[in-house]
Amino acid sequence: MTLLPYPLLWFALTIMWLLLNSVTPGHVLLGATVSLVACWSMAALRPAKPRLKRWYLLPRFFVTVLYDIVRSNIAVVRIILSGRQKGHRSAFMHVKLDLKDPTALSLLAVVLTATPGSAWVEYEARESTLLLHVLDLIDEDEWRDLIKNRYEKLLVEIFE
Repeated sequence: MTLLPYPLLWFALTIMWLLLNSVTPGHVLLGATVSLVACWSMAALRPAKPRLKRWYLLPRFFVTVLYDIVRSNIAVVRIILSGRQKGHRSAFMHVKLDLKDPTALSLLAVVLTATPGSAWVEYEARESTLLLHVLDLIDEDEWRDLIKNRYEKLLVEIFE
């Protein structure tokens, strides 16, 4: 482990500390120390570099996600303005995932949480099961199909 694994981060955190506090010798020392510990923590958490098998599929994935986010925003606005229709409910559901790559799982978590109306709640690694909260659940199988065939299938192609 190097003494200063992220010098730019250390410098930025130290400056931020001094901007939030007064510039005194004690605060300079304390800010530099806290920044150093934060840099060491970042170095310890540093994940392995992702391996993209088919990187050229990333634009297709991002366009798909962008489209779904816009569509989901419209659906959530309708629910807010007109109220929930009969047969629609908020619910938690489990989805069995085939995806194993940590970077791909993280990307799926970001997508599902960033899309209005759904939130990644928990992932059980031993069983590869995702717990998802859906704002307007009509059909669980439709949501499973969306996640498995629209997102997971493409992420498996990209990362595994």
